[in-house]
Amino acid sequence: MSTEQHRFVVLLVEDEPADAHLVKAAISENHILADLRIAVDGREALEYLRRQGPRFADAPRPNLILLDLNMPRMDGREFLAAIKQEPYLRDIPVVILTTSEVERDVLASYHLGAAGYITKPVDVLQFMAAIRDLGDYWFDLVRLPHQK
Repeated sequence: MSTEQHRFVVLLVEDEPADAHLVKAAISENHILADLRIAVDGREALEYLRRQGPRFADAPRPNLILLDLNMPRMDGREFLAAIKQEPYLRDIPVVILTTSEVERDVLASYHLGAAGYITKPVDVLQFMAAIRDLGDYWFDLVRLPHQK
């Protein structure tokens, strides 16, 4: 991306602080102009998207959601199913970013409306490269819907 006016809002739904920090570092290191917002589970992410409570009253609508599958309270599968049922939220692309390589998780995620599925690389350099490639694809190549 070339200019500040094209900064994207990314909602990362991730309960593991170390993984959230790694995503934040990868976005910064790869010079991806993204305003990263973080929710620790599906419930908090729904509150964010619905702008519930004073903490999220002015939350910007994300252009992209990066979603972990295995979280407490409301996991990624439940969250994905919930937002794809809401007309105002269903057009936000959701990319699964998880450690799970289980085929049933991949199939279920796409069945629920995920736009992509990325297994988190264990190697830090590979993780950084995966986030760079994700940024190149979603923010430079793909045309996303205008903010509502």
